[in-house]
Amino acid sequence: MKIALVDSGLGLLAAAAAVRRQRPDAALLLSGDPEGMPWGPRDPQDITARALACARAAARYRPDALIVACNTASVHALDTIRAALEPDIPVIGTVPAIKPAAAAGAPFAIWATPATTGSPYQRRLIAEFAAGATVTEVPCHGLADAVERADARAVEAAVAAAAELTPPHTAALVLGCTHYELVTGPIAERLAHLGPLPLYGSADAVAAQALRRIGAAPAPDAPATGSLLVLAGGREASLPAAALRYPETRSLTGDANQVAASPDRARAIRSS
Repeated sequence: MKIALVDSGLGLLAAAAAVRRQRPDAALLLSGDPEGMPWGPRDPQDITARALACARAAARYRPDALIVACNTASVHALDTIRAALEPDIPVIGTVPAIKPAAAAGAPFAIWATPATTGSPYQRRLIAEFAAGATVTEVPCHGLADAVERADARAVEAAVAAAAELTPPHTAALVLGCTHYELVTGPIAERLAHLGPLPLYGSADAVAAQALRRIGAAPAPDAPATGSLLVLAGGREASLPAAALRYPETRSLTGDANQVAASPDRARAIRSS
């Protein structure tokens, strides 16, 4: 089986690693847009055009399913990509894990990019899945860019700034950008004063949904025969150097043991 993932940059790594954990035998295709990254500050038409170009580039390799592993692209481009590729290729979007966080019944915060924070899209999700709950929307200025560069100091600074905006009564945290799932260690450490704080991400749920759409079941004990192909702007490429700083990448390239030992796995990420 072959699963394609689309994002402007490294945000797709978390979902790709989740697919690899659930199906070590799956071939993975990562289609990015390094020249257009980040997509967040762009207007919706530009985001849609760029995400669709990445999806079409991946479609040439005939994947069994395609994951739009980016919250921003899912907001603006998911319907367009589905119209272009389905029913031949099932397309799975990414939604912040607001529903499971709300189900716990405790106050929670949503960390997201400034463009997503307070957006009609996020407000609709809150109204639909967390009506009556105490929810704080926290803009994380510069965090996605810092993760993209694998700049540890910039990550720490952005996480610290977001933590200052997170109320002391917060009992759970929704990671509303796929990039943030790559730095759960620094996030958990910075928020340790709030107690055992569950972190809700989307990667595992998105991976499971992709398998369901193609009629496949998780098989974590399957032989680790899965391959990896990277596209940058539609052309075959190598993973960028920054990607190699993350344990998720090491799982994709064959060193899965380093993922289990990584401090970024110190706090389990709950999923929708």
